[in-house]
Amino acid sequence: MKKDTHNFIHNYKGLAAFGMDRKTDEETIMFYLQKFSEDHFMNTFIPRLSDQELEEIYLFVNDKLKKHISEDEYHHLFLKDR
Repeated sequence: MKKDTHNFIHNYKGLAAFGMDRKTDEETIMFYLQKFSEDHFMNTFIPRLSDQELEEIYLFVNDKLKKHISEDEYHHLFLKDR
């Protein structure tokens, strides 16, 4: 059974526009991140990044995870190892 889902992107009919209102901003971020994480895109994009850019992305994501979710949520929701 698959652990990861990207259901939002398949059902989203709204705008992919940032700066209109909080709800649209949140939906746009979900849209972008789900599109961004698609395997074929990642296989094209990631090799083009410099070592520094890879580190910047890694540190940015980890900073946001540490700031906004608990350790239990990290394991249960993000890693799905519990």
